[in-house]
Amino acid sequence: MKKIKVLIVDDSILIRKVLTEIFASEPGIEVVGTASDPYIAREKIKQLNPDVITLDIEMPKMDGITFLKNLMRLRPMPVVMISTLTQQGAPATLEALEVGAVDYVGKPSNHDTSSLNQYKDTIIEKVIAASQANVRRLEQQSQRFSEDIDTEKKVKTKPAASRLKIRTDYIIAVGASTGGTEAIREFLATLPIDSPPVVITQHIPPVFSASFAERMNRLFDLTVLEASDGDRLMPGYVYIAPGDKHLALVKSSSGYGCKVFASEPVNRHMPSVEVLFESVAEVCRGRAIGVMLTGMGADGAKSMVTMKDKGCYTLIQDEESCVVWGMPGAVYKLGGAEKVLPLQKIGPDIVSFLQKSSKMSKLNR
Repeated sequence: MKKIKVLIVDDSILIRKVLTEIFASEPGIEVVGTASDPYIAREKIKQLNPDVITLDIEMPKMDGITFLKNLMRLRPMPVVMISTLTQQGAPATLEALEVGAVDYVGKPSNHDTSSLNQYKDTIIEKVIAASQANVRRLEQQSQRFSEDIDTEKKVKTKPAASRLKIRTDYIIAVGASTGGTEAIREFLATLPIDSPPVVITQHIPPVFSASFAERMNRLFDLTVLEASDGDRLMPGYVYIAPGDKHLALVKSSSGYGCKVFASEPVNRHMPSVEVLFESVAEVCRGRAIGVMLTGMGADGAKSMVTMKDKGCYTLIQDEESCVVWGMPGAVYKLGGAEKVLPLQKIGPDIVSFLQKSSKMSKLNR
């Protein structure tokens, strides 16, 4: 099997050394070079033709975001950002994902052996996934970001304020991972302001989930927030799982609500899509719509099958529009998807489904 060629771009000698040692322990990865700044990196990309780049955000001469913008414009390729996983580092990392980075990982630190081993497993997994990423999709993402820099164009991405008279007694449940933050943004842009409640589990660190929710809330007329335990679900609202807790749904006499709690990871994740979808299948029965967007792995695939079996309407993002077709692909293999659609068609299809359902409901009265 051909080895994945990696170029490490970081101004820290220590980080370059640690990452080189980590990748050297994986037989399927070869570090073909390192660079201490983007200018050196630019030349080494031409010489070494790497499959994946790990890129630090904070560097001298040119910051990582600026370099990434140039790279995605001139030579799109998979990039994993080496980020500071703090509240201060969240905006830059989220911007990197908008620009076209596949994924991100925190900077390695000198903690105990188990923590370092977990970090090693995480970054190796992300680099392998990045090597399989849809580069064409990343290029399109980068182009859209360049167009959206114009404030007037950003305003146009807001969902229509007109009310479409669709059913709001449904729940829309969304799962996503690698490439998901941008996919969620595109998906929400297609929903009307009178959308049924939307609940989302995206694999994301705890300090990033609040920043991500705030970022989405600024973009759309929908109200987007990080879910809290006990939140009552309301039409026109979007609830995003906190990065360090599971999100599940509960039902009471007053309607649907959020249950936010910490427990063991499920499918190695907390929050887990499996937890959300399983609860939706249980409490909503057929009054729910399941959406699986781009992501690595298979989290949520089995519970989406359960959703379909309970009468829910289930859709997955197609392979061509995904950054990584892992989670949607897993649902497809299990037969859990009623429809496989390009990302831009999922929202309109849901609106059409809800409009038809509304008409049928009136006819049956």
